[in-house]
Amino acid sequence: QVQLVESGGGLVQAGGSLRLSCAASGSIFSINVMGWYRQAPGKQRELVANINSGGITNYADSVKGRFTISRDNAKNTVYLQMNSLKAEDTAVYYCSYRAGIRGPVDYWGQGTQVTVSS
Repeated sequence: QVQLVESGGGLVQAGGSLRLSCAASGSIFSINVMGWYRQAPGKQRELVANINSGGITNYADSVKGRFTISRDNAKNTVYLQMNSLKAEDTAVYYCSYRAGIRGPVDYWGQGTQVTVSS
């Protein structure tokens, strides 16, 4: 079992910044992928960004150049720095963990609300 605890959501004005954190604990596999997904009301959950244990990153086109994902393997923690936020970034953001490089997400965080006011 892996537990994911998120923090850092909130309300921000358009153009502002937020930083999300997600700490993983439990049975962490040395090779893994951690990331962030988001789900806006009435929409499907979508990938925002992920990063593997080797530091390789992947971003949704909609956030490239504005969001940066990073991780601290010693702390089993992943971060999402979100800059130049837009109203359309408003969603519940979920941390994800996947053991290995491929396959479905194994565990989800509880979600943290990000609201961007225009």
